[in-house]
Formats: sequence, structure tokens, C-alpha cells
Amino acid sequence: MTFMEQRLSIITLAVKNLEVAASFYKDKFGWNPQPIDSDDIYFFHLNGLLLGLYPLDKTIEDATVTISGGEYHPFTLAYNTRSETEVDEIFTEMKAKGVKIIKEPEKVFWGGYSGYIADPDGNLWEIAYNPFMKMDDRGNVIS
Repeated sequence: MTFMEQRLSIITLAVKNLEVAASFYKDKFGWNPQPIDSDDIYFFHLNGLLLGLYPLDKTIEDATVTISGGEYHPFTLAYNTRSETEVDEIFTEMKAKGVKIIKEPEKVFWGGYSGYIADPDGNLWEIAYNPFMKMDDRGNVIS
């Protein structure tokens, strides 16, 4: 029996407006897209994986699915920090940049500290400090 390796390579978000979404990640997060030969997708190299932005209509066509539902998607993306202070600093910066705050940072039931923001397509990002999670100096989660 063959099993998939326990890893994630690319998270691709289906976005309503590719340029608006790309601008959000470039201007609000300060991330740099990877140079590619396509006007239909953006890739941002993260710590060991890629975040892809691809038009919603092309995603629907490619995956042969239909989309219905509410304002937010049924998943979150998480960015873990090394301290509660770092969470607060990120939220201060996001507010200053006009990012939609969904939930202010607070101590949470599992023992950490987190809050939520949303990108222009309603994709939720949890910005969290998890005192039980170890990370290397590059931000990769380690066992």
C-alpha cells in the first residue's frame, strides 16, 4: 500500500479578482510573488510550501465543481508566531493597512493566543501564538 508523505506542497486559493488578491498579499503582508510565465496565477514561496492565487472561475472550470455558500470559506490558514507580543504587533500592522479584522487576538481555550483576519475573498487567516508548538528559526513547525 502506498501512502502520501505527511506534507503539504501548495495551498491554492480560488480568488474573485486575481489582481486584488495579489495586491493584498504583496502590499498588506509584504510578500513577494515568485517570477512565473503566466498572468493567470500567482505563487508566494512560504516556509517549505507555496501559496497559490488562481481565479475562482478558472478553478471552478478546472475542478469541474460548483460553488455555493456563505461569505467565508470552511477552512483557515494559520500563521504561527513566537510570542503573544508578535501576534499583537501583526494585528497593529494589519489594522494600519486596512485589513479586515474578524476577531481580535485573545487567550484561547487551548492555551494559546490568537485572532483572525480575512483577505479580500473572505479566506480566514488565524494569527496565533501556540506555546506548545516548536518552530525552527525559519518558522517551520518542528516535532
